[in-house]
Amino acid sequence: MARDKIIIKGAREHNLKNINLEIPRDKLVVITGLSGSGKSSLAFDTIYAEGQRRYVESLSAYARQFLGQMEKPRVEYIEGLSPAISIDQKTTSKNPRSTVGTVTEIYDYLRLLYARIGIPHCPECGQEISSQTVDEIVDQLLDLSEKTRIQILAPVVRGRKGEHQKVLTRALRDGFVRARVDGETMMLGEEEIDLDKNFKHDIEIIVDRIVIKAGIRERLADSVETALEKGDGLIIVDVIDGEELSFSEKFACPDCGISLEELSPRAFSFNSPYGACPNCDGLGIKKEFDPDLILDWDRPINDGGIIPWKNSSSRYYPQLLKALAKEYGFSLSAPLGELAEEIIEVILYGSDQVLSFPYTNRYGRTRQHDTVFEGIISNLKRRFSETDSNYIHQKMESFMNDRPCNVCQGKRLKPEVLAVTVGGISIASFTSFNIKEAYNFLDEIDLDQRSSYIAQEILKEIKDRLKFLINVGLDYLTLDRAAGTLSGGEAQRIRLATQIGSGLVGVLYILDEPSIGLHQRDNNRLINTLQHIRDVGNTVIVVEHDEDTIRSADHIIDVGPGAGKHGGEIVAEGSLDDILANKGSLTARFLSGRDEIPIPEERYQPNGKYLEIKGASQHNLKGIDVKIPLGTLTCVTGVSGSGKSTLINNTLKRRLMQHFYDSTPRPGKHDSIEGLEYLDKVINIDQSPIGRTPRSNPATYTKVFDYIRKIFAQTQEARSRGYKKGRFSFNVKGGRCEACKGDGIIQIEMHFLPDVYVPCEVCGGKRYNRETLEIKYKGKTIADILAMTVEEALEFFENIEPLKRRLQTISDVGLSYIRLGQPATTLSGGEAQRIKIATELGKRSTGKTLYILDEPTTGLHFADVKKLLEVLHRLREGGNSVIVIEHNLDVIKAADYIIDLGPEGGDRGGEVIACGSPEEVARVKESYTGHFLQKVLFPDKEKVIVNS
Repeated sequence: MARDKIIIKGAREHNLKNINLEIPRDKLVVITGLSGSGKSSLAFDTIYAEGQRRYVESLSAYARQFLGQMEKPRVEYIEGLSPAISIDQKTTSKNPRSTVGTVTEIYDYLRLLYARIGIPHCPECGQEISSQTVDEIVDQLLDLSEKTRIQILAPVVRGRKGEHQKVLTRALRDGFVRARVDGETMMLGEEEIDLDKNFKHDIEIIVDRIVIKAGIRERLADSVETALEKGDGLIIVDVIDGEELSFSEKFACPDCGISLEELSPRAFSFNSPYGACPNCDGLGIKKEFDPDLILDWDRPINDGGIIPWKNSSSRYYPQLLKALAKEYGFSLSAPLGELAEEIIEVILYGSDQVLSFPYTNRYGRTRQHDTVFEGIISNLKRRFSETDSNYIHQKMESFMNDRPCNVCQGKRLKPEVLAVTVGGISIASFTSFNIKEAYNFLDEIDLDQRSSYIAQEILKEIKDRLKFLINVGLDYLTLDRAAGTLSGGEAQRIRLATQIGSGLVGVLYILDEPSIGLHQRDNNRLINTLQHIRDVGNTVIVVEHDEDTIRSADHIIDVGPGAGKHGGEIVAEGSLDDILANKGSLTARFLSGRDEIPIPEERYQPNGKYLEIKGASQHNLKGIDVKIPLGTLTCVTGVSGSGKSTLINNTLKRRLMQHFYDSTPRPGKHDSIEGLEYLDKVINIDQSPIGRTPRSNPATYTKVFDYIRKIFAQTQEARSRGYKKGRFSFNVKGGRCEACKGDGIIQIEMHFLPDVYVPCEVCGGKRYNRETLEIKYKGKTIADILAMTVEEALEFFENIEPLKRRLQTISDVGLSYIRLGQPATTLSGGEAQRIKIATELGKRSTGKTLYILDEPTTGLHFADVKKLLEVLHRLREGGNSVIVIEHNLDVIKAADYIIDLGPEGGDRGGEVIACGSPEEVARVKESYTGHFLQKVLFPDKEKVIVNS
């Protein structure tokens, strides 16, 4: 067996063309090539799949049935494989209980830290709480100055109403002669103690009065013990002419009497009933009805202003509202936004005022009706709690928003747990720090000798993990950030940092574009991290297009030469010098400068029309005003976490979606957005799949399939049989094969072996029944058409102009190699995004559309980026506006206008650092983006140095 290399023979997965390959072990290996060339097929579907399959097969049959099984890849053999770990961008947890802290295991160590050295405090009064033994209490009392006079008291009644005669009688019977009642010392049995039962009282029995001197330890210990017994674990020591002292042998507040459980790690878990806030079950949020989703502030009540009742057929609500308006003197014709606050309060939450009005039912009968108005939100709450209908629940939830829990204020834990501190802060306060702040806090924490000794190993583990997160460019994230809100790149780098923390050696790591979402400034730290994983004795294979990462690799594999059926071959491999010397390598042409993405000779100038966001203050945005020129390609840049997605996706996009399509997601906080009149629609082109099932494909998504089905329905044979367009759909009964329901494959469950997918025996995988496949156009069946690539279809349908035009747009975005019927689930994120762009290009342009793209270069080679820019420029040339969030310098330098946010990520971001053309931004000293733009725009000029 090869010990220094991985040997692959005859790899044929997907479009790989029976390739043979040797990959050096314990090296940093980069696999690059065009999108669709076969990189992922080699790295993930062949190398990782085989490594994982071998590991799973080594387990028992019982264990295998609980693990995801991987089908054996189409390869003759692979030698020299280590256990394989894949770190991709697709497995972001959507569980609302997952946070950055829990995913990285830092929170597990934090729970242990707080349980072992945390100092409990009373959640009511904030007093420090500690449990002490009798000996410890006596030792502290003996430390008082000699001749100090003290009284030892046992609190028996604390802030309770009543006469409490039984308590006083029992104390007298037990031999005690004095008690302190509401702060005044009284003699039991000698004077009448008459307490008002309607007031709260405090009663402490005076157990002993002692002068501190030598030889009283035994008496003191007996008195303390008696007082603890009578006071249920609490005692008060009244120091005459001094401060009063409180002691507890339990975790209980001496003043408030609140008892705490013994501290344990589970008490700090918001996923455990022992620690989770009982009001929100540890989620930190609760769904509440949101007035902004219930009322349309621009409309009056009689014109659909109350959204839940807008389409109601009820005759009752309009008459009830009319009576309410009459009673409170407001107009049903006035926009809701103009009504007084107290009126809105009544409309939303109701009042106790009885309304009397004539009510006419649907049969035309009128009678006097007396009722109170319960309020719209109260009405919705009642109906939501009373109904069992899922439909009504879903309908109601559209009027709800997530709000911080009003008990824990979004901190997820019980009040008594939040009152435990280490270094003066609670566990919730610690997790609200960003990674860098958390690291600095632990680095400077001042602990006593005992706590320091207990915590040293725990602190080391936490700090190591925080350092790894800083090294992969995630220092701006907070530990309490929900895992579901992370981008694919952030989630991948978190898993990368977690793997480093695990300290594994001899492992094969396979990563998918770890540089995605990372600013050029932070690239070196990521590369250093990858090299660190390699240096401790692991093999690192990275599918990557980033130039710096490629240049840092020990071994490069260039897959190509084209994409799809034109790819699947090893064009070049070896060191950087070997690749650069290869004339057939497309990657080498860009790395060597023989080919490049050009800087535009002239840039589109703003046409005077702007979208202006005013007072954006969501998350870390600092109340900024941003002007976005329309009719241009605008690039929003900045380091990771600077606020780009919050500004564009959470604020601008959501507000536009709300304006044009009545979308419900609430926009981020802002004062206003001006310039909406210059647009008629907004299109978000992201990298989400074009469909969730194999039934979705490029032909159906781009509507190409509609044309194709129409062509088949118009053939003479189809018309003679009475076949309509629907006959040629594989989604409905009629023309599809019913044995496989139009899927073309049958899934066979194998329990502890991977499920097997076999072609349908009835239709042979063609999806249609025999009768439908008898219809042919130019000698091809509908199944033959779906099996064609876009390139083949273009040639086949060259005389049908509308169809040819749509196919041409798919080809123009660089997807000529994909099959028309290729399942959506097999397309990469970059391919899905370009199919969406192609669909938009195929539509008639109004010139008033805004396109928003978030990191469209994900998964794209230099040559793909060049094509993407041509397409984005085409969208802009139609008079439309394009906003791109991007880190790729090739896109940034080709933009017409840049908005650079920063200066840092997290709390230190959220400001506009620079805006203008790329040349203008490159001259701004404070801009990190400008610093790197200088290198590509002015390569021969003296650089302005920016500290990074």
